[in-house]
Amino acid sequence: MKILVLNCGSSSVKYQLLDMATEQQLAKGSVERIGMDSAQLIHVKANAASVREVSPILDHTTAVRRVLSILSHPEHGVISDVADIIAVGHRVVHGGEMFSSSVVITPAVKDTIRCLFDLAPLHNPANLLGINAAEAALPGVPQVAVFDTAFHSAMPRMAFLYALPYVLYKRYKVRRYGFHGMSHRYVSERAAQLLGRPAEDLRIITCHLGNGASVAAVKGGHSIDTSMGFTPLEGLVMGTRSGDLDPAALLYIMAKEELGLGEAQAMLNKHSGLQGLSGMSDMREIEQEMWDGNAKAREAFEIFCYRVRKYIGSYAAALEGVDAVVFTGGIGENSNAVREEVCKGLGYLGVDFDAQANSEAPRGQEAEISRPGSRVRVFVIPTNEELVIARDTATLVRQPQPVGD
Repeated sequence: MKILVLNCGSSSVKYQLLDMATEQQLAKGSVERIGMDSAQLIHVKANAASVREVSPILDHTTAVRRVLSILSHPEHGVISDVADIIAVGHRVVHGGEMFSSSVVITPAVKDTIRCLFDLAPLHNPANLLGINAAEAALPGVPQVAVFDTAFHSAMPRMAFLYALPYVLYKRYKVRRYGFHGMSHRYVSERAAQLLGRPAEDLRIITCHLGNGASVAAVKGGHSIDTSMGFTPLEGLVMGTRSGDLDPAALLYIMAKEELGLGEAQAMLNKHSGLQGLSGMSDMREIEQEMWDGNAKAREAFEIFCYRVRKYIGSYAAALEGVDAVVFTGGIGENSNAVREEVCKGLGYLGVDFDAQANSEAPRGQEAEISRPGSRVRVFVIPTNEELVIARDTATLVRQPQPVGD
């Protein structure tokens, strides 16, 4: 069973092809600069050198057709015919309150995704473009939508409601939604496997740390709280996003600097976070500068880690205890310095941190970085959102579907 996974942006298509008999990735790649004469396709087949092609690709349908062409290419491909692809799974960022799980895509589902454009104007329109493109390129092949917000849909009202006039929730659905759901879901399920216990019995705090970053409290296999909110701006300090902020501070700055709405949004999303604090958004660069004596880099590093540690503490309270903490994402998987800085203040929770295991943990691989006997286990688990999409897609296409749309 071959499943194609697509993650579509406004000018890009990222893809993976997986064989669900073994859950192995057969190939992956991306098409960038869609809409330009210099569009670029980069294709990587397992155990082979990457292939790079530059050509005009003016829309997403053409991009998907190019992906299918290279996947079935006699030399660079991994399937003999596109008919080997039995379904396509799509990452869709926002499911609002309408979608609490993955669904087979129908005209009604597409209409609902379109209704959610206001909640994710940078993502859902592009995701729908990808769905339409895949339908055009693979007519009759089942398409499945897997929502980034769905894992957090079980949050209780006390966790997702903001203390704003309730009418704003009723009218506009202003509430906490949370993001990185597929990542939090994957690593929490994998942590349960590593612990050898049913997910239903566990309290796990998952830390997805990358350019975008969030923490989730997972109880009994369900997210009960998460640091991102109505948008991905809330919560942790991120590469270019501010994270938590007193709203009055923003209003004050807007008045003093005479900023318009667009300028304020750009400041919070593109010029804040690590970038705003240090002039650098990449944690690798910040760490190097910190070791070289850059005081601003060190301060940004410490603020980033402090915010993660603070959320872990608050979610331990929300969970009424914790069995495991998991680090994932580009920073979480690769920065032993960040993991050590976060964990060194968690002894009171029952974390017996193993500095040597942490420093020796292979980059991008699973590892336990707590000592034997630690009351709270700490893991590094590389995320695999594409596998989550492929698994849900395979499960849904195996099920009988209701008649109609």
